[in-house]
Amino acid sequence: MPNSIIEHNKTKLDKVVWTANDQGAKIIVNRLPTDGDEGRYVASSIFDNQMQYQLRASEFAILYRTNAQSRAMEDALRKRGIKYRIYGGLSFYQRKEIKDVLAYLRLIINPSDEEALKRVINYPARGIGNTTIDKLVLAANQYNCTIFKVMEGIDKVPDINIGKSIQTKIQNFVNLIKSFQVSNQKLNAFQLTELVTKKTGLLSEFNKDKTPEGISRVENIEELLNGIRDFVEGQVEVDEATGSLSEFLEDVALATDLDKATDDQDRVALMTIHLAKGLEFPYVYIVGMEEDLFPSAMSMHSRDELEEERRLFYVALTRAEKQAYLTYTLSRYRWGKLIDAEPSRFIEEIDEQYLENLVPQQTYKYKPQIDIDIFGEVDKSKFRQQKPKNGTPPPSHKPTAHQLKKLRKIRPTNSSDDNVSSKSNPIVNQLEIGHKVVHQRFGIGEILNLEGTGQNKKAEIRFEQGGLKKLLLRFAKLEIHS
Repeated sequence: MPNSIIEHNKTKLDKVVWTANDQGAKIIVNRLPTDGDEGRYVASSIFDNQMQYQLRASEFAILYRTNAQSRAMEDALRKRGIKYRIYGGLSFYQRKEIKDVLAYLRLIINPSDEEALKRVINYPARGIGNTTIDKLVLAANQYNCTIFKVMEGIDKVPDINIGKSIQTKIQNFVNLIKSFQVSNQKLNAFQLTELVTKKTGLLSEFNKDKTPEGISRVENIEELLNGIRDFVEGQVEVDEATGSLSEFLEDVALATDLDKATDDQDRVALMTIHLAKGLEFPYVYIVGMEEDLFPSAMSMHSRDELEEERRLFYVALTRAEKQAYLTYTLSRYRWGKLIDAEPSRFIEEIDEQYLENLVPQQTYKYKPQIDIDIFGEVDKSKFRQQKPKNGTPPPSHKPTAHQLKKLRKIRPTNSSDDNVSSKSNPIVNQLEIGHKVVHQRFGIGEILNLEGTGQNKKAEIRFEQGGLKKLLLRFAKLEIHS
């Protein structure tokens, strides 16, 4: 099987890889609607395998092309209560650029958060140095108030010894935060975060750095926005939820608390494919198998670069000892916008006799909308449309509202019925107080109370990782936990 992949390279060492082991399992290929669904599928699959075969978490590995892809995997694993470890880097919410954005968001909700204030008051640089910050701290202690309160009345604080030009910069920063507080009254978490990353200059600051590390930081900011958009859309299931910034920060607080878990060695391994060289795991999930992601869009400039990507895929696939999974999405969020995705050419290069597709293959292929700039604009002149097969016309690059709605309803083959009405979704009528249930976003929980009837039926559920939630059952994707 590995030989059929590497044969597509012109530059290679001619050798035949073989094994004395028995015939192995076929590679499982699964297509998911979005990257959020991809993460939930992987977490559910690991959970099901653990339960069915009594496997340890350390027997599983999730491999991805870029570090930013860990976010969807981490979120999904946490909701399932599956322990994991990031190799060769930090957990998503512990990365500097993510902490910078979150600090601004925390400050908007709570101007008294002095840790957040000190982190962002001069980042990006706005001429408010450490000496000035020390003077603000002393004044706050002297007048028994918060630093932000001192900054609000900086021109009225006696003997603070801060020059007029610096006072103006402080007032500009205060006005910036207050403007975000006003916007917070009418925008959801995604809309507000998008505004913050632009108006603070954070995106421009990170985008100046063209090194691989700088590009990775921008990708992480993009993935944060994608995660927030996924969170906001998922809040429709929660009774009286609005997808507000405060709701998102509560969710993140839980995530960062779980990142401080004990040093248990029995954890799922998450890493980039580069770091996986030389390692092996019984069960390996290779995620994000899409054009412009793997192979990377930055590898399309020459044959040598593309062949290096193929060698990298070869490395990833040969990390699996017993079972390999390949996942790709129909659409992937890019800067919070749902963009069409195309299966990676590497999947097609594997001999079909080695594959087991969990969904029917499409009869056409099409290019995703690539070349999105830092503010989410699309360069439509660079679309490349491939010829249809068997006379099947390719879809338009821009899905209609109806198509997007339909795509969001698609679920993996092992998910519950997507019809939201209790009439066609019998599980709603089977639920009882005390039942253990599994939710795609919140994980495992116990039903504490049921109220209402028909379309208004609600369940109050305490989730092991997500806390107490009251869900509208006409929207909630629940399964009874065996």
